[in-house]
Amino acid sequence: MPASSLLERDARVIWHPDTQMLTEPAPIPIVKGEGALLFDEQGQSYIDADASWWVNTIGHGHPLVAEKIAAQARHLAHCIFACLTHEPAVKLAEELLRLLPGNFSRIFYSDDGSTSTEVALKMAIQYWHNQGIKRTKILALEGGYHGDTFGAMSVGAKSVFTAPFENYLFEVTYLPLPQPGQAFPIPEEELDQYAAWIFEPLIQGAGGMRMYRAEALDPWLEICRRHGILLIADEVMTGFYRTGRLFACEYLQQKPDIICLSKGLTGGTLPLGVTACTEQIFEAFLSQDKRKTFFHGHSYTANPLACTAALASLDVLLSPAYQSQIQHIIRQHQHFVQQLHEYPCFQHPRQLGTIAAFEVIDEPNYTSPLRDKLYTFYLKHRVLMRPLGNTLYLMPPYCITNEQLQQVYEATFALAETLLHN
Repeated sequence: MPASSLLERDARVIWHPDTQMLTEPAPIPIVKGEGALLFDEQGQSYIDADASWWVNTIGHGHPLVAEKIAAQARHLAHCIFACLTHEPAVKLAEELLRLLPGNFSRIFYSDDGSTSTEVALKMAIQYWHNQGIKRTKILALEGGYHGDTFGAMSVGAKSVFTAPFENYLFEVTYLPLPQPGQAFPIPEEELDQYAAWIFEPLIQGAGGMRMYRAEALDPWLEICRRHGILLIADEVMTGFYRTGRLFACEYLQQKPDIICLSKGLTGGTLPLGVTACTEQIFEAFLSQDKRKTFFHGHSYTANPLACTAALASLDVLLSPAYQSQIQHIIRQHQHFVQQLHEYPCFQHPRQLGTIAAFEVIDEPNYTSPLRDKLYTFYLKHRVLMRPLGNTLYLMPPYCITNEQLQQVYEATFALAETLLHN
């Protein structure tokens, strides 16, 4: 009897994320990644236009990162981090604190984007609790997304993702996406009851690649800062040059008190989350009273392999070759977005850094059948892109070649022609 294919074996044992297993197309069996390409069992290549869900910044199979991970695996693969420490974790923390915009002094490690925001929320709430100050309410932006754990769902937009769990989520006050000159929507005399404001700076990712300006956000942040509200920047998606700068908060005058990182942190190689905070926040947890301890941890906190991957990825990202490539993608995206304006079937073409996005004319709906049609269309053009409902976006690895980038653009123009003639 012949051996089962990878696809057949998958169908028997795997439950895929964010996937309606009854109706969605079968997954593509991937056996290799190289640069901006993924290869299936038949050797067919696909351009990874969504950077494998926004994590892959430096490309698949980067030799430097692979070598560093292999060397670290032979040396130390993992150890408990509650009572031990190791060089990769300390060195990565030192490097991140040097690069982060603001006055951060401490790094708390976790496992992914959801846990990094969960840590931030717990950190902010307990900061006030430890001081005996009753500030328990949380601010967030309408349309945001901060992860799938319960705290992260609570501060995100209420949607198809959260509907079954809404009775279990804590109450949050939502602010509209800031617009230039718009007055802050909450009277200042009511702000002293709020513990923190969590936001995705300049672009909301899973919410539909909604972009807004630093000049609109800064005045609101300044008001919150005057009232002692802790500012939490969720840079899980926006970090590591996605907005054109290393961190989106570099565009802001008002720097956050807490910042969350993941996704591009390891260049798409291993899971790792980071929550950075200021010394003021850290000191609120220092006490002879052990009840003021920050009781949060993960079995794989500060995994040495993941920390090593992050250090190697940073070396690659900061190299002249990648800095030049990032600027090239930005210029190409700018020209591409201008071209999109010529097609009436596309709405709101926009671009920020290495992210280009637009909508296909349809009612916004994450579960719309159009999403599957768009996904399949790009797949036939050997481009892997997972739409957000009727929102399409390009967020490729920075190593993508100009030829590959043009192939993605041409697939989009072909989509326009198809839509216009149907």
